[in-house]
Order: sequence, then C-alpha cells, then structure tokens
Amino acid sequence: MIEIQAGSKVTMHFSLTLEDGTVAESSFDGEPFEFTMGDGSLNEGLELGLYGMKAGDEETLTMAPDQTFGFHDPENIHEMPRSDFDTDMELQEGLIIGFTTPAGDEVPGMIKGVSDKSVTVDFNHPLAGHELLYRIKILEVSE
Repeated sequence: MIEIQAGSKVTMHFSLTLEDGTVAESSFDGEPFEFTMGDGSLNEGLELGLYGMKAGDEETLTMAPDQTFGFHDPENIHEMPRSDFDTDMELQEGLIIGFTTPAGDEVPGMIKGVSDKSVTVDFNHPLAGHELLYRIKILEVSE
C-alpha cells in the first residue's frame, strides 16, 4: 500500500471539531475531500500529521493553535472609517466580508463593531487560538 508523502494525491473524509465539541466542518456525510500533498489545500500542521498514513487508516489528531491557524493577535483587529464601506451595505457584528490587500490578495475580515463613524474589523482567522480535533479517514492514496 502507498503511504502518504510529498506530492501524493489523497482522498479522505475529515471532521474538524472545536474544544467545546462543536463540529466546525465535516465531509463524512458528503463528498470526500481530494487534494495533493503540498498544494496548499491544508494547513501545514494537518498535512504533517498525514504523512505515512495509507488507504483505510483512521486517525484522530489534536492540534494546538500554533500547528493550525495560529493564535489570536490583537494587532489584526483594525478600526476602519465607515466611509470605506458602501453606504447601502448592512454592517452587523459577525458578518464576514472579503477585503483586498494592497498586494491584491483577498482576505476575510469579521465585523466586531459598528458605529456611525467607524467599523471594527477582526482579520484573525475565525479558528485562530483554538485547539482543534481532526478526525481523519484515508480513502485513497496515489502517486
């Protein structure tokens, strides 16, 4: 049987669970997830945990924030002028909006607060600072 290594094509089911038991994402009731190791589809910590696994293997991996989406960084919370947003945009706490960086990259930001003059936006990943539990079932591995 082929073991997962750099460049392997992998088909798997996975679930992502937070510390409190909330399932944030799961493929077990739907289509499996297909990717190539090293293509950027997975965060590096999870990818490292898959090396050496084979079709049929099942594993539960507990990952600290530094292995997944990092720690929550207060420097990633920004106060922006309300005028930077369309006047017809209905801004409310919890809304996630896509922003374009000066380099042209698209990044998500979550609205944390809204006033007449400003909008507080959190650019931390929503899962930053969380210990995550991944349940993995490898279905297929190929070169």
